[in-house]
Amino acid sequence: MSTTDTTDVAGRVRAALAAVIDPEIRRPLTELDMVRSVDVHGVTDAGAHVVVGIDLTVAGCPMKSQLVREVTAATVAVEGVASADVELGVMTPEQRASMRSRLRGGNGDPVIPFTQPGSLTKVYAIASGKGGVGKSSVTANLAAALAADGLSVGVVDADIYGFSIPRMLGVDRQPTRVDSMLLPPIEHGVKVVSIGMFVPAGQPVVWRGPMLHRALEQFLADVFWGDLDVLLLDLPPGTGDIAISVAQLLPGSEIIVVTTPQAAAAEVAERAGSIATQTSQGVVGVIENMSWLEQPDGSRLEIFGSGGGQRVADRLGETLGTDVPLLGQVPLDVTVRACGDDGTPVVLAAPDSPGARVLRDVARSLAKRSRGLAGMSLGITPVTH
Repeated sequence: MSTTDTTDVAGRVRAALAAVIDPEIRRPLTELDMVRSVDVHGVTDAGAHVVVGIDLTVAGCPMKSQLVREVTAATVAVEGVASADVELGVMTPEQRASMRSRLRGGNGDPVIPFTQPGSLTKVYAIASGKGGVGKSSVTANLAAALAADGLSVGVVDADIYGFSIPRMLGVDRQPTRVDSMLLPPIEHGVKVVSIGMFVPAGQPVVWRGPMLHRALEQFLADVFWGDLDVLLLDLPPGTGDIAISVAQLLPGSEIIVVTTPQAAAAEVAERAGSIATQTSQGVVGVIENMSWLEQPDGSRLEIFGSGGGQRVADRLGETLGTDVPLLGQVPLDVTVRACGDDGTPVVLAAPDSPGARVLRDVARSLAKRSRGLAGMSLGITPVTH
């Protein structure tokens, strides 16, 4: 093989590596300048032996085994290559700084991307008046259903004291830290961040309001979310510090209220939605969870009563002066609980179960909604006289 042929093989390998996507950042390795070198040698009639040098973002990258497999597969698939090895290195601080700057659009400082002009991400805050209504289960399943339909989805577990999203989405590792930037774990196609990834099992989080606000701000600004179609925030119950911080940090966010049919729960849920009168957020609608238990004979046992979700929707509509729909009624379904405990949302594990069908329908209705104009640049220049 001549020098020209060797150069051609190296070029084809680099072109092939442009199709290898970093599993955490979700950008091509070549775009991230992670391909340090492509050396072609060991030439035989069967083809060349190629050694590819890859610089990891950090030495302890949890996805390095996957990267080695995918780089090797892409390389040996190139015409003229018989075998391949991957030599791993680590980016220098200067390389990481350059990468962070490119990922943040030329700005190395952390910013909340969802508040920037031109952001097309729909931001939904999943709220409830009280705990125990299945808000986190609804959040996890909506996220998984949206991702399964091809959308780029992120979830912020904003329930700092009662976090449960990592278990429900099967996340068992921390974000990867690249200096001051965090790369969120991805499970079921969903990018996830939670305080539960940073505290030992069983340890409570004992923080006051300012620390809660700072934690939420870091989850939004320090995490590299990429180009999301939808961001879901699993809020703690009630209208406390986190709900106020979400309205301040994400003024374009919209609220989805989760309740059960029970009258007492519905009354409290109404307050969670009414916060929109003070924060100027929109209310997308209401999801009624645990609506009924279907019996073997096909009848419905309404364990928690009936009508609570519709009452919340109607009263919020009157309070806000706009239409607030009942987005769906999710029946009591043992499969929903079991799948959440196992870390695979029911919309993926048992998509034809009664609860999954409703949750998938709600997710698709959210996907069809257009993002509001709040904070977006309209491309209009004022005319002065």
